[in-house]
Amino acid sequence: MKYCPDCGGPIELRIPDDDNRMRHICTVCNTVHYQNPRLVIGTIPAWQDSVLLCRRAIEPQYGKWTLPGGFMENGESTAQAAMRETLEEASARVAIVDLYSMYSLPYIDQVHLLFRAELLDLDFAPGTESLEVRLFTEAEIPWAELAFRPVRYSLEHYFAERKLGKFNLHMGELAPAAATTAI
Repeated sequence: MKYCPDCGGPIELRIPDDDNRMRHICTVCNTVHYQNPRLVIGTIPAWQDSVLLCRRAIEPQYGKWTLPGGFMENGESTAQAAMRETLEEASARVAIVDLYSMYSLPYIDQVHLLFRAELLDLDFAPGTESLEVRLFTEAEIPWAELAFRPVRYSLEHYFAERKLGKFNLHMGELAPAAATTAI
């Protein structure tokens, strides 16, 4: 950030009074512009013993498989964001069941929230950000081709708990992966 969106004045990076972090502060109007983590919201859309995955048509991780999800927009709830992203990426309509996993990725300023969801029908197709969408049983999941660690961990927990018939909320904080492209 170089200029204040409120008055157009130059921005400087400093610690405001009564704070403990560097912030973007306007040198003219003194407005503090907070920058906060971005929320990545998605679903685990289930149909019987399968889940719906999308093969990415965008970077990062072009061509890899993931659950439908993306950045939350202003003015929507987390559940609304999850349903919208599922519709956008997989043209799939879902009913939200519950929040299933929350992973903090402080090294890229993101928090990933995944909801368990039920597909309302089998009318799905790739959206503009997907090359392909399809249902996978646990045995069919392309584990080596999954795009993001929160997706992998959530699917591993999901299939293990599905067998037990009881689902728990999973939370964690992820450090950078050894490979720079893995989230």
